[in-house]
Amino acid sequence: MPPSLNTHPVHLHTPRLHLRPMTDADWDTLLRWNQDPDVLYYADGADVTAYTLDQIKRIYGGISQAAFCFIAELDGQPIAEAWLQAMNLSRIIEAHPDSDCRRIDLSIGEKQYWNKGLGTEIICALVDFGFAEEKADFIFACDIADYNPRSRAAFTKVGFHVVAHIPQPPGGKARAICDMRIAKTEWAAGANPSP
Repeated sequence: MPPSLNTHPVHLHTPRLHLRPMTDADWDTLLRWNQDPDVLYYADGADVTAYTLDQIKRIYGGISQAAFCFIAELDGQPIAEAWLQAMNLSRIIEAHPDSDCRRIDLSIGEKQYWNKGLGTEIICALVDFGFAEEKADFIFACDIADYNPRSRAAFTKVGFHVVAHIPQPPGGKARAICDMRIAKTEWAAGANPSP
């Protein structure tokens, strides 16, 4: 039995988007996005082209236990998923043993909204929430693959910088991945742009 989706009361707003809590009413939308091979090519490091409903309930149910999971809406229509999660990668936890580290993951499921700056807006909202409300010390973007330059560019626009390049074994989708990071002090000093 997959863990139940853990919801929260947080709503965030950007100039164009409303980030609302992900709920059980979103399964059909999440399933559609997670069965689109174009979306999954960029959203998932594995070479997977579709997930089943049971698989996505396990994935999001698990993530939501240590994350604020959101659906981003444009004019009332869901277009993206995103979350701010407690850090779960040992390489980062061990490198920052006395710090509150979080990570942002997101995917724009409606492809007609790719390349319109909406990812940058989502990242800004989650970073501001993570530092201002959650009191995180560092926020990361993890495992950004070399075949996903749009993701890296979106995080760079918000002030993230690369802190690790990690070569990948031959034969996989990515030749290398990177971790990016922004510190609370950098955000407070004005790294945050106006989207």
